[in-house]
Amino acid sequence: MQKIHVIARKEDFDAARAPGKIAVVLDIIFATTTIITALQHGARAVIPAGNQDQACELAAARPDGSYVLAGEYRAETLAGFQPYNPLAMQGLDLKGRDLIYSTTNGTVALRAASACQRVFAGALLNASAVARHVAQNYTEQTILLVCAGSRGMYSLEDHYGAGCFVQLLREYAGAERVALTDAAIAALRLFEQNDAVETLAASRIGRRMVAKSMLADVRYSAGIDTCPFVAELVDGKVVRA
Repeated sequence: MQKIHVIARKEDFDAARAPGKIAVVLDIIFATTTIITALQHGARAVIPAGNQDQACELAAARPDGSYVLAGEYRAETLAGFQPYNPLAMQGLDLKGRDLIYSTTNGTVALRAASACQRVFAGALLNASAVARHVAQNYTEQTILLVCAGSRGMYSLEDHYGAGCFVQLLREYAGAERVALTDAAIAALRLFEQNDAVETLAASRIGRRMVAKSMLADVRYSAGIDTCPFVAELVDGKVVRA
């Protein structure tokens, strides 16, 4: 039987208890959404960096022209980097290149989750593909839906995304074959009772992005199953599985 648990913030992730577990990392506005979008638009891989300095170190070790640097800190694009939002990926020349990507929360969460047996980048965009893959291939493991949160704070949009994954995991695995923790039940009910665009736009981060003229990115991030592929963190790189 699969146990499904939602971790509300990356700060609550316990690496000591991670071995043998399967993680799906969620940063709906915008890190994992941007990662999935970059892969859909031709990036060879997305390399999550813990911060700006680490991103620059990763870039320095690669040949010129083989990568693109993008990222933010506290929702401001890093100096010398490409923008961090998902729609910006559509205008970059990513085909056959790595995206080295640094964000305040999502890339940090992905790196932390690497202590798990397998780690997947999850967004509403690829929810069904990831949920189906996890439900069918890890029938006895604990599934951790890891919400990145926002600098130690709860993020409504990530919890909503987790609820979407809970619903889909139950559908693909069979409700009788999954056990939900209270956190998973709470996320499921949030998802069942609310609209995606309205919830994302009403969240603290969503309101901040709308104020930065990124409503189109918020709406895009609310699109369920628009990028139907699995993305997995393998050897420090997120790739299409």
